[in-house]
Amino acid sequence: MPSSPARLEPFNSAPADSVVRALLTCCRSLRWAHRLADHRPYPDLDAFLAAADEAAYDLTPADLTEALAGESLTLLPDGAYSAAHTALSAAHAAYESRFGHVFVICLDDFSPEESLDQVLVGIRSRLTNDPEEERLVTAEELRRLARGRLRRLLGNEGPWAVRNSPNVPD
Repeated sequence: MPSSPARLEPFNSAPADSVVRALLTCCRSLRWAHRLADHRPYPDLDAFLAAADEAAYDLTPADLTEALAGESLTLLPDGAYSAAHTALSAAHAAYESRFGHVFVICLDDFSPEESLDQVLVGIRSRLTNDPEEERLVTAEELRRLARGRLRRLLGNEGPWAVRNSPNVPD
C-alpha cells in the first residue's frame, strides 16, 4: 500500500473515541490504542506503522496480558477435517495450561492451506520456551498481528479508506 498522506487524512481527522475503538480491533491494549490516537496526525502510513511498532515494543506485562485477553484462538480454514480440530484443540489447551494465555501467531505470510501446519508447528516449538522467552515471542507475534490489522484497517476496505479519488493511488 503506498504511503500517501491523503490516505491517512480521514483517520487523522476522525474523532478520538472512534479511532480508539477501531484501534482496539487491531490490538486490545487500551494504552497502545490511546497512544496511537493521541499522537495523530501521522504524515504517512510508514510513520503510523512505525509509531504502532514503537507502542507495541513499549507494552508492559500488564498491557500484554490485557491485549492477549482480547485475542481469540486461531481458527482452522473452512473444510478442515475433524482430526485437525482435535489436534489443534489439544495443542491450544497445552499451550494455555503452560503459559496462561491464548496462543497468538501472525499468519499473514502464509496461505490458508498452510495455516494449520504453521499453528501446530508454532505451538509445539513454543511449548519448549521458558515463560519469559515466550512472553517476548508472544509480544512480537502480537505486534505483527496488529501491524497487519492496521494495514487492513487503513486499506481499501477499511473505514478510513480513501475511495473514488483519482488522485490517491491504491
